[in-house]
Amino acid sequence: MADRTLLPGARALVVLGVSLALLAAGCGEQASDGKGSRGSGGGNPVSTPTASRPVPSDGKGSKDPDDINGDGHRDLLVPLPSREENAEGRTAVVFGSAKGLDPSTHAVYDYLPGTVTTADLDGDGYPDFVSTQGSMEQEGPTVDWGGPGGPKPGAEPTRIQVPGAGLSGPVRGDFDGDGRHDIAALRQDGSVTLLYGPFTRSGAPARTDTRPGGGGWLAADDIAPSGKPRATGLLVHEGDDGEQTGGVLYPARTGSGLSRTPVELREGNAVAFGDYDGDGTRDLAIGDNGSRNNEPDTEEEPETVFSLAIYPGKGGDPITHKIPESRENSYYGPGDYTSADPDGDGRDAVVVATDDGALLIDGGKKRTVVLREGPPRLEGKKIRARSRDARLYSAADFDADGKEELILNWGASTLFMYGEKPTHWWLTDGTSSRDKTAFATTSFPGRG
Repeated sequence: MADRTLLPGARALVVLGVSLALLAAGCGEQASDGKGSRGSGGGNPVSTPTASRPVPSDGKGSKDPDDINGDGHRDLLVPLPSREENAEGRTAVVFGSAKGLDPSTHAVYDYLPGTVTTADLDGDGYPDFVSTQGSMEQEGPTVDWGGPGGPKPGAEPTRIQVPGAGLSGPVRGDFDGDGRHDIAALRQDGSVTLLYGPFTRSGAPARTDTRPGGGGWLAADDIAPSGKPRATGLLVHEGDDGEQTGGVLYPARTGSGLSRTPVELREGNAVAFGDYDGDGTRDLAIGDNGSRNNEPDTEEEPETVFSLAIYPGKGGDPITHKIPESRENSYYGPGDYTSADPDGDGRDAVVVATDDGALLIDGGKKRTVVLREGPPRLEGKKIRARSRDARLYSAADFDADGKEELILNWGASTLFMYGEKPTHWWLTDGTSSRDKTAFATTSFPGRG
């Protein structure tokens, strides 16, 4: 995508006048073995209305970084392919309602790339969109300021004022636990710059700090959607070329920012934060996501027993759990991790994206598999059975019932093996074969 500062006329918000397509195939409930759920739409999928509704713009603001229009209901950001070949993707938002996610209320932001970070930087109750793309990465991230209707169409982005050279890979957090949203990003030398909120509309943070490192990418614990202040830890992960590498964790300290004494972590490219033992403190899960460096002339990878380690938030030795090996000739190994509390008991499960669905590991003993499948045919083409399995995307509580829905997606593109170009989406009803919502983005205009 071209530098957005050079093309102000192209910055337009497209609010769709078309509905999201229903999942057209395989909506019948399939048998479950009692250990999980498998199906493409569940037994009782939520129907998508046929008419598109306008995006509510009367929100009063909230403290949830994923409540884009500030109406008190969590929203879902979904990536869309670009309108042009080989160009960067776009961002769409499916808005929430009092009954949960409402696929008939949605918008496409053509000028925002498919990978953005949302955080309320100026503290006005409406999340802002932070991104880096193209040459901007050399000068630092930019922010499109939010509002009751989302970012304002036609407004120029503000470059975040950062000390020294540009930053990349921004992640959000509340690193000092003061309830204000912060940003962490990597400098070109791999060290970390911390930008603490609130930010001015000119892009200046309230204060900055640094942490050493040789980081390749960052991962941060999430901001509590309730708005209750909660200090978030930060993981600085080493760069990799497909092989599994390690990193360090800077634990969170309420009121004083991140610890300056990092915790050395085991190797593993899959990470997630959550409260896995239910003790009220945030833990870290890290493990092997199955990727390997298979370039010629590299050393042969040793045989691996896949496992994940949970580092307790209160300190102490990590607890290791084995995870099943992926299918033979798998493209993407065990996959990435997320955290979810689908039964609302206050204890998170580690959820592993596998070739056979989302595997929930709850307390290391209870293991549940949840799987959804794409249609057997799409646009007149037959889809191979092994290419229909959906992938885990994330988890969230959209209907505010205290129980999180798993979010899975699927796409027919060959790039979907890397998580790119998803078109079909499911929000599960817990770990059952039923869905709260099932929809497709194939009716979005200009899709790739």
